[in-house]
Amino acid sequence: MATLPPSVQPPANRVPLGVRLHRFWQRVTEGMEVSQLWSQFENEARASYRLYSADVAAKTPEGLTRRGRNLHIVKEFFWSILEKLSPARRVLLLAALVMLLFPSSGFSYHDAQHELHVVEFDFHFWGGLLLFLLLMLEIADRVVMKRDLQIAREIQTWLLPGAPPQIPGISMAYATRPANTVAGDYYDVFPRPGKTPEENRVVFAVADVAGKSVPAAMLMATFQASLKTLSTAQLALPELVSNMNKYACSNSQGGMRFTTAFLAEYDTVQRSLTYINAGHNNPILRRTNGAIERLDIGGLPLGIQPEAKYESARVILAPEDWLVIFTDGVVEAENARQDEYGEARLLNAISAGAPGTPEEMLKRLMTELDVFVGNTPQHDDITCMLIKAVSA
Repeated sequence: MATLPPSVQPPANRVPLGVRLHRFWQRVTEGMEVSQLWSQFENEARASYRLYSADVAAKTPEGLTRRGRNLHIVKEFFWSILEKLSPARRVLLLAALVMLLFPSSGFSYHDAQHELHVVEFDFHFWGGLLLFLLLMLEIADRVVMKRDLQIAREIQTWLLPGAPPQIPGISMAYATRPANTVAGDYYDVFPRPGKTPEENRVVFAVADVAGKSVPAAMLMATFQASLKTLSTAQLALPELVSNMNKYACSNSQGGMRFTTAFLAEYDTVQRSLTYINAGHNNPILRRTNGAIERLDIGGLPLGIQPEAKYESARVILAPEDWLVIFTDGVVEAENARQDEYGEARLLNAISAGAPGTPEEMLKRLMTELDVFVGNTPQHDDITCMLIKAVSA
């Protein structure tokens, strides 16, 4: 077999160009297919457009002509982008845009020997360089923010329960999916000791703070702290919720940052559930025979009126009954046609999965949500707690 002369043979340790390009592409894309990259770009573009268009819509007056409206939207869209930068970066961006609009130019001069010298200035090159510098600054901010948010998410995860606890007469599963890195949804399960062992209870809690991301996550943490603290006192459930509402009103910015919540105490001996629904989505209680009950007794969301009154109600959980507690992110999840998942689909999923376990039901429900939503970006936190009464 013929071989290349030693002088033209590639080094033994040299990686072929095609392999290097493939490795580079894999590192850039993290192994994602082109279709996945395009889907990710579409989702990010929609999210960015909603961010900027919200400012534009708020500042667009009525009564403009079509041409005037279009010009106004372009102007406000530009300002919406510009105002999200620091003043120094705004100047940097404007300078880069001006340079990109200018054609390349230069000037000439004669030296002492009367020789002609021509100096060219490429505005496009320097404008592109300024844009690259601006991009690097923005990426640095994003990396720092992403790191801080990841730490916040880890802390938030510590506040939520891990594996479902072992509760006599109860089998359960739960999950949450934040719309952003951190969430405003909260769920918990923990024991609440009474004065005697017969008065011991188990607390179920699911709450949804108005808003998303960091502000909602911070209020979620205060909700969790107040619930755990006030639950140590020997108070009836209505009094406990009333005290939580007063505390929430002191941190709700005049009612703007309210919290909907479903709080319940389960008596493992009598198999009874005493609950208060504070403006939350009505949990679904599916009886063994298929009958549906809504747990809707309670009062206003927490954080709106300091003197709001809360009424409790009591239900008995018989074996094979299902209790489904969820936040509005479940039923309001939208697909590409802006159709909502809705409670009708949720009820069908519960009926179809009733013979199984809560873990199987939860997996089925989340899979159905994924199929229904498709590539549409998640616009709200999703939380679901499934409880099935079983024989003790």
